[in-house]
Amino acid sequence: MTSQPTGTSDGRIRWGILGTGFIAGLQTQDLIENGFTVQAVGSRTLNSSKAFADEHGVATAHGSYEDLVADPLVDVVYIATPHPFHHANALLALNAGKHVLVEKSFTMNAREAQDIVDVAEAKGLVALEAMWSRFLPHMVRIRAIIEEGTIGEVRKVVAGHNQSLPKDPAHRLNDPALGGGALLDLGIYPVSFAFDILGTPETIRASASMTATGVDRQTAAIFEYAGGQQAIVDCELDAASANRAMVIGTEGWIDIESTWYNPTPFTVHAVDGSVVERYEQPVTSRGMQYQAAELERLVREGGTAGTILPPRESVAVMAAMDEIRRQIGLSYDADSTPAKGVGTG
Repeated sequence: MTSQPTGTSDGRIRWGILGTGFIAGLQTQDLIENGFTVQAVGSRTLNSSKAFADEHGVATAHGSYEDLVADPLVDVVYIATPHPFHHANALLALNAGKHVLVEKSFTMNAREAQDIVDVAEAKGLVALEAMWSRFLPHMVRIRAIIEEGTIGEVRKVVAGHNQSLPKDPAHRLNDPALGGGALLDLGIYPVSFAFDILGTPETIRASASMTATGVDRQTAAIFEYAGGQQAIVDCELDAASANRAMVIGTEGWIDIESTWYNPTPFTVHAVDGSVVERYEQPVTSRGMQYQAAELERLVREGGTAGTILPPRESVAVMAAMDEIRRQIGLSYDADSTPAKGVGTG
């Protein structure tokens, strides 16, 4: 059986948290609980930064993103702002010589993603997308099962991400100026999963319905591959589902339970429905420590790209999202103008 990631740290690499919102708190908690050193936090206001530092026991609070990335005691910056600001925030940190872990979606579009990857490569720094589900132990085992040939030739991936989220038109999720819509916040999970299992599709067919504010309320897409494989992915922001996923092969299938992109059990079935393997492994904390452990591994080993989610694949995922948006008629300011501002929090 493939060895599982530990999700722990020796504490020698020092983290800075850029942004003080909800997701920043979740990542910081998982870091601290698993031996990572969270050295500093930066916000647009010192009050917000101090409040976050006090809550999580972080040593240093900075009143600007510029001060955070200039901190000589910070080695890695976790970008936790909303995705319209990832491009500017990541470049700020990279140009200050810091490695970056950038929340997903990685950017607003493939152009912005390529910018980040190009700068990171030129400077010999790690730029890793924080698609945390890729690094979870059950996903590591699923990839091993597929590689071992247990379910034969993979023919289809089915995955969705449907949530009942705030319906206030002014909420970030419904605001096109803040990259609102189901696809970038929710659809990124099943899209990235399809890439993880089947790679880059040859063609994409997408459909969506829109909110009154002009962002996608629900989106579905079929990815088609040269060998005839398919991925069927969907997302919705105003109706919830069980959020299960399947990988279907010629000799069986993998049924990933709710919620498939969180630490969760799965069952491998043979074609006759019999159980080949049942996987259950408790995970400490929320599970966001595994992506941080992968970034630290790359830094320690002097690498800039791993095999689980190399930077070029984050760019390809964003290109697929761009194509879905083109087909459903969803565009953002970032598609026609350079990214502006340095985020929120």
